[in-house]
Amino acid sequence: MTENQPTEEFTARQHKALAALLAEPSIRKAAEASGVPERTLYAWLKDTAFAAEYRVMRRDATSQAIARIQQFSGHAAATLVQLMASPNPPAIRLAAASKILELAIKSVEVDDITARLEALEVKYAEKH
Repeated sequence: MTENQPTEEFTARQHKALAALLAEPSIRKAAEASGVPERTLYAWLKDTAFAAEYRVMRRDATSQAIARIQQFSGHAAATLVQLMASPNPPAIRLAAASKILELAIKSVEVDDITARLEALEVKYAEKH
């Protein structure tokens, strides 16, 4: 079982259940939508291969959603700057300015952590 490839080890009914698990807000609703008894669905979720496939599918779906959101991050940043700089009520300007600072600080923290991790990986590789 590899990412982005359908697996042969699952039945059509299990594939339908996996799709329903992604689309429905609860296991009960997924069971109803797929026509699989809820008890069976819970049993399948305890199966290592089925649970792993469900995780892969969830990860893929989440990655697609994040990519879509990232497409609009420039617009979101422009909106924050516009809200901060426009003659809005002080509470709105403050909230926008605070969010901009918060995101700037997080960005620096992530860069720092990434640099430290890369340095540790180099040291580890040198020793092994």
